[in-house]
Amino acid sequence: MKAIVITRHGGPEVLKLQDYPKPEIHGDQVLIEVKAAGLNRSDVFQREGNYPAPEGAPADILGLEVAGVIVQCGPDVVDFIVGDKVCALLAGGGYAEYVSVRQGQCLPIPSNLTYEEAASLPETIYTVWSNVFQRTALQPGESLLIHGGNSGIGITGIQLAHALGSRVTVTVGTEEKGQKCLELGADAYINYKTQDFEKELQEEGVDVILDMIGGDYLRKNVNILNPEGRLVHINAVDGSKTNLDISKVMTKRLTITGSTLRSRAYDFKKQLTAEVKKHVWPLIKSGQFKPVVFQTFSFSEAAEAHRLLEKNTHTGKIILVR
Repeated sequence: MKAIVITRHGGPEVLKLQDYPKPEIHGDQVLIEVKAAGLNRSDVFQREGNYPAPEGAPADILGLEVAGVIVQCGPDVVDFIVGDKVCALLAGGGYAEYVSVRQGQCLPIPSNLTYEEAASLPETIYTVWSNVFQRTALQPGESLLIHGGNSGIGITGIQLAHALGSRVTVTVGTEEKGQKCLELGADAYINYKTQDFEKELQEEGVDVILDMIGGDYLRKNVNILNPEGRLVHINAVDGSKTNLDISKVMTKRLTITGSTLRSRAYDFKKQLTAEVKKHVWPLIKSGQFKPVVFQTFSFSEAAEAHRLLEKNTHTGKIILVR
Protein backbone atom coordinates (compact mmCIF):
# COMPACT_ATOMS: atom_id res chain seq x y z
CA MET A 1 0.00 0.00 0.00
CA LYS A 2 0.94 3.69 -0.06
CA ALA A 3 1.44 5.59 3.18
CA ILE A 4 2.72 8.96 4.34
CA VAL A 5 5.92 8.06 6.17
CA ILE A 6 8.00 10.10 8.61
CA THR A 7 11.40 9.74 6.92
CA ARG A 8 13.15 11.45 9.84
CA HIS A 9 12.13 13.75 12.68
CA GLY A 10 11.74 17.37 11.63
CA GLY A 11 9.50 19.79 9.77
CA PRO A 12 6.60 19.03 7.42
CA GLU A 13 9.02 18.27 4.58
CA VAL A 14 9.97 14.94 6.22
CA LEU A 15 6.53 13.50 5.34
CA LYS A 16 6.85 11.42 2.15
CA LEU A 17 4.42 9.22 0.21
CA GLN A 18 6.05 5.78 0.05
CA ASP A 19 5.31 2.07 -0.38
CA TYR A 20 4.62 0.37 2.94
CA PRO A 21 3.53 -3.13 4.01
CA LYS A 22 -0.25 -3.54 4.15
CA PRO A 23 -1.49 -4.32 7.69
CA GLU A 24 -2.56 -7.84 8.57
CA ILE A 25 -5.57 -8.39 10.80
CA HIS A 26 -6.22 -10.87 13.59
CA GLY A 27 -8.93 -11.67 16.13
CA ASP A 28 -11.49 -8.87 16.39
CA GLN A 29 -9.64 -6.47 14.09
CA VAL A 30 -11.05 -4.98 10.90
CA LEU A 31 -9.11 -3.70 7.90
CA ILE A 32 -10.31 -0.29 6.75
CA GLU A 33 -9.69 1.15 3.30
CA VAL A 34 -9.05 4.75 4.31
CA LYS A 35 -11.00 7.46 2.48
CA ALA A 36 -10.09 10.35 4.80
CA ALA A 37 -7.87 10.97 7.82
CA GLY A 38 -8.00 13.75 10.40
CA LEU A 39 -5.01 15.84 11.44
CA ASN A 40 -4.30 16.59 15.10
CA ARG A 41 -1.75 18.69 16.94
CA SER A 42 -0.19 15.53 18.36
CA ASP A 43 0.73 14.54 14.79
CA VAL A 44 3.07 17.53 14.70
CA PHE A 45 4.63 16.57 18.03
CA GLN A 46 5.23 13.01 16.84
CA ARG A 47 6.66 14.18 13.51
CA GLU A 48 9.12 16.37 15.43
CA GLY A 49 10.17 13.47 17.65
CA ASN A 50 8.48 14.76 20.82
CA TYR A 51 5.56 12.34 21.10
CA PRO A 52 6.54 8.67 20.66
CA ALA A 53 3.91 6.26 19.41
CA PRO A 54 2.63 3.79 22.02
CA GLU A 55 3.64 0.15 21.84
CA GLY A 56 1.97 -1.62 18.93
CA ALA A 57 1.34 1.54 16.88
CA PRO A 58 3.48 2.37 13.84
CA ALA A 59 6.20 4.84 14.79
CA ASP A 60 6.60 6.19 11.26
CA ILE A 61 2.97 6.69 10.14
CA LEU A 62 0.85 9.40 11.74
CA GLY A 63 -2.93 9.53 12.02
CA LEU A 64 -5.22 9.04 15.03
CA GLU A 65 -8.59 9.05 13.24
CA VAL A 66 -9.91 7.86 9.89
CA ALA A 67 -13.06 7.20 7.94
CA GLY A 68 -13.44 4.55 5.28
CA VAL A 69 -14.84 1.20 4.27
CA ILE A 70 -14.23 -2.16 5.95
CA VAL A 71 -12.66 -4.51 3.40
CA GLN A 72 -11.76 -7.42 5.68
CA CYS A 73 -12.88 -8.71 9.07
CA GLY A 74 -10.99 -10.87 11.54
CA PRO A 75 -12.53 -14.18 12.66
CA ASP A 76 -13.79 -12.72 15.95
CA VAL A 77 -15.51 -9.63 14.52
CA VAL A 78 -19.25 -9.59 15.27
CA ASP A 79 -20.22 -5.91 15.11
CA PHE A 80 -19.36 -5.16 11.48
CA ILE A 81 -19.24 -6.77 8.05
CA VAL A 82 -17.26 -6.12 4.88
CA GLY A 83 -18.63 -3.05 3.14
CA ASP A 84 -19.61 -1.15 6.31
CA LYS A 85 -18.69 2.52 6.30
CA VAL A 86 -16.99 3.42 9.58
CA CYS A 87 -14.88 6.00 11.34
CA ALA A 88 -12.32 4.84 13.87
CA LEU A 89 -10.08 6.00 16.70
CA LEU A 90 -6.48 4.84 16.21
CA ALA A 91 -3.22 4.79 18.12
CA GLY A 92 -1.51 5.66 14.82
CA GLY A 93 -1.24 4.65 11.19
CA GLY A 94 -4.10 6.68 9.71
CA TYR A 95 -2.11 8.43 6.96
CA ALA A 96 -2.26 5.33 4.75
CA GLU A 97 -4.38 3.47 2.22
CA TYR A 98 -5.29 0.82 4.79
CA VAL A 99 -5.31 0.59 8.56
CA SER A 100 -6.19 -2.19 11.01
CA VAL A 101 -8.05 -1.53 14.24
CA ARG A 102 -10.11 -3.50 16.75
CA GLN A 103 -13.87 -3.39 16.22
CA GLY A 104 -14.51 -1.71 19.58
CA GLN A 105 -12.85 1.48 18.34
CA CYS A 106 -15.06 1.81 15.26
CA LEU A 107 -18.35 3.61 14.79
CA PRO A 108 -20.79 3.48 11.83
CA ILE A 109 -20.73 6.67 9.77
CA PRO A 110 -24.08 8.48 10.04
CA SER A 111 -25.80 8.69 6.66
CA ASN A 112 -25.79 12.50 6.74
CA LEU A 113 -21.98 12.74 6.90
CA THR A 114 -19.26 12.58 4.26
CA TYR A 115 -16.06 10.61 4.78
CA GLU A 116 -14.23 13.90 5.34
CA GLU A 117 -16.68 14.96 8.04
CA ALA A 118 -16.63 11.55 9.72
CA ALA A 119 -12.82 11.50 9.81
CA SER A 120 -12.87 14.76 11.77
CA LEU A 121 -14.78 13.26 14.70
CA PRO A 122 -13.19 10.40 16.68
CA GLU A 123 -10.17 12.00 18.35
CA THR A 124 -11.97 15.15 19.42
CA ILE A 125 -15.32 13.62 20.38
CA TYR A 126 -13.73 10.83 22.40
CA THR A 127 -11.48 13.35 24.17
CA VAL A 128 -14.26 15.79 24.99
CA TRP A 129 -16.75 13.16 26.09
CA SER A 130 -14.18 11.42 28.29
CA ASN A 131 -12.93 14.57 29.98
CA VAL A 132 -15.85 17.00 30.06
CA PHE A 133 -18.81 14.66 30.46
CA GLN A 134 -17.29 11.66 32.23
CA ARG A 135 -14.30 12.95 34.21
CA THR A 136 -15.66 16.36 35.25
CA ALA A 137 -19.36 15.45 34.87
CA LEU A 138 -20.54 18.72 33.32
CA GLN A 139 -24.26 19.10 34.03
CA PRO A 140 -27.04 21.00 32.24
CA GLY A 141 -27.16 24.56 33.55
CA GLU A 142 -23.48 24.62 34.53
CA SER A 143 -20.89 26.83 32.86
CA LEU A 144 -17.93 25.57 30.85
CA LEU A 145 -14.77 27.46 29.88
CA ILE A 146 -12.76 26.05 26.98
CA HIS A 147 -9.27 27.34 26.33
CA GLY A 148 -8.60 27.18 22.58
CA GLY A 149 -12.16 27.48 21.38
CA ASN A 150 -11.31 27.34 17.67
CA SER A 151 -9.37 24.07 17.89
CA GLY A 152 -10.84 20.71 16.97
CA ILE A 153 -11.33 20.01 20.67
CA GLY A 154 -12.81 23.46 21.17
CA ILE A 155 -15.44 23.32 18.44
CA THR A 156 -16.44 19.86 19.63
CA GLY A 157 -16.74 20.96 23.25
CA ILE A 158 -18.77 24.02 22.26
CA GLN A 159 -21.33 22.04 20.29
CA LEU A 160 -21.73 19.16 22.73
CA ALA A 161 -22.00 21.36 25.83
CA HIS A 162 -24.44 23.70 24.09
CA ALA A 163 -26.59 20.83 22.85
CA LEU A 164 -26.70 19.31 26.33
CA GLY A 165 -27.72 22.51 28.10
CA SER A 166 -24.58 24.21 29.43
CA ARG A 167 -23.32 27.76 29.03
CA VAL A 168 -20.03 27.92 27.11
CA THR A 169 -17.28 30.55 27.13
CA VAL A 170 -14.11 30.16 25.07
CA THR A 171 -10.75 31.84 24.81
CA VAL A 172 -9.46 32.62 21.31
CA GLY A 173 -6.69 34.64 19.70
CA THR A 174 -8.70 36.73 17.22
CA GLU A 175 -12.11 38.35 16.95
CA GLU A 176 -12.80 36.32 13.79
CA LYS A 177 -12.22 33.05 15.65
CA GLY A 178 -14.45 34.27 18.45
CA GLN A 179 -17.30 35.03 16.06
CA LYS A 180 -17.02 31.56 14.53
CA CYS A 181 -17.24 30.04 18.01
CA LEU A 182 -20.42 32.03 18.68
CA GLU A 183 -21.89 30.67 15.45
CA LEU A 184 -21.21 27.13 16.70
CA GLY A 185 -23.07 27.72 19.97
CA ALA A 186 -20.64 29.44 22.34
CA ASP A 187 -22.32 32.03 24.55
CA ALA A 188 -19.27 34.28 24.84
CA TYR A 189 -15.63 34.52 23.86
CA ILE A 190 -12.58 36.19 25.37
CA ASN A 191 -9.70 37.34 23.15
CA TYR A 192 -6.69 36.37 25.23
CA LYS A 193 -4.48 38.78 23.27
CA THR A 194 -6.50 41.82 24.35
CA GLN A 195 -8.34 40.60 27.46
CA ASP A 196 -7.46 38.82 30.69
CA PHE A 197 -9.84 35.86 31.06
CA GLU A 198 -9.34 35.86 34.84
CA LYS A 199 -10.56 39.44 35.13
CA GLU A 200 -13.41 38.87 32.70
CA LEU A 201 -14.73 35.82 34.58
CA GLN A 202 -13.75 36.60 38.16
CA GLU A 203 -17.18 37.85 39.20
CA GLU A 204 -19.43 35.20 37.64
CA GLY A 205 -16.98 32.29 37.87
CA VAL A 206 -17.17 28.98 36.01
CA ASP A 207 -18.02 25.43 37.01
CA VAL A 208 -15.81 23.42 34.63
CA ILE A 209 -12.66 24.32 32.68
CA LEU A 210 -11.15 22.33 29.81
CA ASP A 211 -7.50 23.36 29.54
CA MET A 212 -4.89 22.43 26.92
CA ILE A 213 -2.55 25.34 27.77
CA GLY A 214 -1.17 24.66 31.26
CA GLY A 215 1.60 26.91 32.57
CA ASP A 216 0.42 30.11 34.23
CA TYR A 217 -3.18 29.36 33.28
CA LEU A 218 -3.40 27.04 36.30
CA ARG A 219 -3.34 29.89 38.81
CA LYS A 220 -5.97 31.87 36.90
CA ASN A 221 -8.15 28.79 36.41
CA VAL A 222 -8.14 28.07 40.14
CA ASN A 223 -9.04 31.68 40.91
CA ILE A 224 -12.15 31.74 38.69
CA LEU A 225 -13.53 28.29 39.46
CA ASN A 226 -16.71 28.28 41.52
CA PRO A 227 -16.93 26.19 44.71
CA GLU A 228 -17.01 22.49 43.75
CA GLY A 229 -15.51 23.50 40.37
CA ARG A 230 -13.60 21.07 38.19
CA LEU A 231 -10.51 21.65 36.05
CA VAL A 232 -9.34 19.06 33.54
CA HIS A 233 -6.04 19.21 31.63
CA ILE A 234 -5.59 17.47 28.26
CA ASN A 235 -2.31 19.16 27.29
CA ALA A 236 0.19 21.70 28.59
CA VAL A 237 1.59 23.56 25.60
CA ASP A 238 2.80 26.42 27.84
CA GLY A 239 4.47 24.10 30.34
CA SER A 240 3.57 21.34 32.76
CA LYS A 241 5.37 22.70 35.83
CA THR A 242 3.78 25.58 37.71
CA ASN A 243 2.79 26.77 41.19
CA LEU A 244 -0.50 25.88 42.84
CA ASP A 245 -2.19 27.58 45.80
CA ILE A 246 -3.45 24.46 47.55
CA SER A 247 -5.41 26.46 50.12
CA LYS A 248 -7.77 27.67 47.38
CA VAL A 249 -8.25 24.12 46.20
CA MET A 250 -9.24 23.12 49.72
CA THR A 251 -11.46 26.05 50.59
CA LYS A 252 -13.36 25.91 47.29
CA ARG A 253 -13.35 22.09 47.25
CA LEU A 254 -11.97 21.99 43.72
CA THR A 255 -11.16 18.96 41.61
CA ILE A 256 -8.07 19.20 39.39
CA THR A 257 -7.55 16.30 37.04
CA GLY A 258 -6.35 15.40 33.57
CA SER A 259 -5.98 12.54 31.14
CA THR A 260 -4.50 11.31 27.88
CA LEU A 261 -6.36 9.12 25.42
CA ARG A 262 -3.89 7.56 23.01
CA SER A 263 -2.21 5.19 25.46
CA ARG A 264 -5.37 4.07 27.27
CA ALA A 265 -6.25 0.37 27.30
CA TYR A 266 -8.54 -1.12 24.68
CA ASP A 267 -11.28 -1.89 27.21
CA PHE A 268 -11.50 1.81 28.09
CA LYS A 269 -11.67 2.85 24.44
CA LYS A 270 -14.31 0.22 23.73
CA GLN A 271 -16.46 1.48 26.61
CA LEU A 272 -15.93 5.07 25.48
CA THR A 273 -16.97 4.13 21.94
CA ALA A 274 -20.25 2.76 23.30
CA GLU A 275 -20.84 5.96 25.28
CA VAL A 276 -20.19 8.14 22.24
CA LYS A 277 -22.51 6.04 20.10
CA LYS A 278 -25.26 6.28 22.71
CA HIS A 279 -25.00 9.97 23.62
CA VAL A 280 -23.30 11.80 20.74
CA TRP A 281 -24.33 9.94 17.58
CA PRO A 282 -28.03 10.92 18.01
CA LEU A 283 -26.96 14.59 18.15
CA ILE A 284 -25.09 14.16 14.87
CA LYS A 285 -27.96 12.35 13.18
CA SER A 286 -30.39 15.07 14.25
CA GLY A 287 -28.10 17.87 13.09
CA GLN A 288 -27.56 19.32 16.58
CA PHE A 289 -23.85 18.61 16.19
CA LYS A 290 -22.17 19.34 12.86
CA PRO A 291 -18.57 18.50 11.96
CA VAL A 292 -16.50 21.53 10.97
CA VAL A 293 -13.97 20.80 8.22
CA PHE A 294 -11.72 23.78 7.57
CA GLN A 295 -9.81 22.46 4.56
CA THR A 296 -9.00 19.19 2.82
CA PHE A 297 -5.75 18.08 1.18
CA SER A 298 -4.86 15.02 -0.85
CA PHE A 299 -2.62 12.49 0.87
CA SER A 300 0.26 13.57 -1.36
CA GLU A 301 -0.11 17.08 0.10
CA ALA A 302 0.38 15.98 3.72
CA ALA A 303 3.33 18.33 4.19
CA GLU A 304 1.22 21.31 3.08
CA ALA A 305 -1.57 20.22 5.42
CA HIS A 306 0.90 20.17 8.33
CA ARG A 307 2.16 23.64 7.43
CA LEU A 308 -1.39 24.95 7.65
CA LEU A 309 -1.95 23.13 10.95
CA GLU A 310 1.13 24.75 12.43
CA LYS A 311 -0.02 28.27 11.47
CA ASN A 312 -2.97 27.91 13.86
CA THR A 313 -5.16 30.15 11.73
CA HIS A 314 -7.93 27.61 11.21
CA THR A 315 -11.21 26.94 12.97
CA GLY A 316 -12.20 23.30 12.64
CA LYS A 317 -10.38 20.25 11.35
CA ILE A 318 -7.87 19.77 8.54
CA ILE A 319 -8.42 16.53 6.64
CA LEU A 320 -6.42 14.36 4.25
CA VAL A 321 -8.48 12.67 1.52
CA ARG A 322 -7.78 9.84 -0.92
